[in-house]
Formats: sequence, C-alpha cells, structure tokens
Amino acid sequence: MKLSKRTLLKLKNKNKKLKPNKYKKLKRKSLRGNTKGTVQRPRLSVYRSNRHIYAQIIDDTKSATLLTCSTLDRSIKLNLSSSKTCDASRLMGEKLAEFSLEKNITKIIFDRGPYLYHGRIKALADGARAGGLQF
Repeated sequence: MKLSKRTLLKLKNKNKKLKPNKYKKLKRKSLRGNTKGTVQRPRLSVYRSNRHIYAQIIDDTKSATLLTCSTLDRSIKLNLSSSKTCDASRLMGEKLAEFSLEKNITKIIFDRGPYLYHGRIKALADGARAGGLQF
C-alpha cells in the first residue's frame, strides 16, 4: 500500500485514532517504495532514538544486512561525551564509511526512513560523505 504524502497528512488530520506508530509505518512504506538496495548500491538505513543513532547497510535483493554501526559501538563511544549530539552522528558516519570501504562498498542509496533530513540525520550523511561514500 503506497500512499502519497498528501494522503498521509489527510489521514493524520481526519482520523484522530491513527496512532503515531501506525502513521510512522505508513510514511516509511510510502518512502521505501522508491528506495531499493542492490548488490552494486546497497541501502543505508538509519534509525534515530532519543539517545542513540543506528545505521545499517542492507542488500535488499538478498535481504541481508552487510554492515551495522551505532553510537553504542566501543570505538565510537570512547571518543564521545554524549551520544545525542550531531557531532556523535557525524563521527559515526565517518566510522561507517571506513568500515564499508574495508568491505569494498563505495556507492550507496541513503534511506532516511520517516525522519526529516536535518540535524543528526544530516550530520550522519555528511560524515559518511566525508568518509568516502557516494550517495
């Protein structure tokens, strides 16, 4: 079920019973319809919680996770005072790029999920670009 942004907003405004998690899932499905990871260009999926940020590089043709990274990783956590900041996300993006270049992954498709492209999500993307990944 692929819905346009306008339809999602109508659903949210009309139906007060539509729970936030359900709305988030509908929004994710509408965005995910356009982004598919392949062997040549795997998908970089991002999840942001209040305290941490997580990223996975996924090959959708095999339904396999090739690489994961988060602010909970030991190599990243030791260099940070707080994992809630944009600096932490940028550092994590650079580490993710370093790990992916070791596995010969240079080109990816960025999947921001239901999150807007600003703040910690943008910092992660900028860090990955600075590390050598091409979007």
